[in-house]
Amino acid sequence: MRKRIMPRVMAQARPGAMPLPIRQDVHAFTKPEVFDRWGQNAAGIRAVAYDDNVITMFDSIGEDYWSGGGVTAKKVTSQLRGIGDRPVEVHINSPGGDMFESIAIFNVLREHPQPITVKVMGMAASAASVIAMAGDTIEIGASSFFMIHNCWVYAMGNRHDMRETSEWLEPFDQAMVDLYAARTGQNAEDIAKWMDAETYMSGTQAIERGFANALLAADAMKVDEDAKSKDKDVNDLRALELQLVAAGATRAQARERINKIKGTPGAAVEATPGAGEEVPDWSGRLASFVSKNS
Repeated sequence: MRKRIMPRVMAQARPGAMPLPIRQDVHAFTKPEVFDRWGQNAAGIRAVAYDDNVITMFDSIGEDYWSGGGVTAKKVTSQLRGIGDRPVEVHINSPGGDMFESIAIFNVLREHPQPITVKVMGMAASAASVIAMAGDTIEIGASSFFMIHNCWVYAMGNRHDMRETSEWLEPFDQAMVDLYAARTGQNAEDIAKWMDAETYMSGTQAIERGFANALLAADAMKVDEDAKSKDKDVNDLRALELQLVAAGATRAQARERINKIKGTPGAAVEATPGAGEEVPDWSGRLASFVSKNS
């Protein structure tokens, strides 16, 4: 017998605003491994139809050097202003990005006076999962995923610096625990454990745990092959940048090196590889680059 997933009543819709960091020089990123998983399982997934009250988030969260885009609070505010005093749909398929930018976007969405429906298509990982919590109703594809984890940053320094960074991050991890708990009705201790373990939840699991209300119809989504190729290509560049930073490069140095590798003077990916074109082996070139510069 086919199991029917019933909509779940949320403990609280659109919880209160989340705290924003005072320090603007720190950014909480998505791990390279998450970008890889998004590229493998979720790249190119889009909605079949759009209305003029839809905000799409099919990019990384925060200003994105490699795509020339990115999802920001400023852009979302502008889109909401254009939609006006009407219900809004937010379509999400994102590997995440800057956690603190996602908090700003969440706060912007929760101020909208009309109902917000969030539709998770592909993946709402890391920072994108925070944004999804702003929906009055959250729908998710059966094969789509939520992913939650603790704030993840790159930090350098001695043990005192590391302790200071750890203490600075704790309130934001706790704020996410509180947000997820208020939205889902789940025990805060369980949520903290899921975040510690970096937990992926399928559509049915997300509904059972209260992260979503109902499943999206399968025919509401499609895979755009052109978008998939471009998504994966840009995603590789994002992951490479973070891996080079982990190896000790600054972001500026990492971007300069990657631009040399891909042989183009600009930052954003200019072309989408077609089916007959060979996609560069970024991982192999990165390994060689890291070994020479570490």
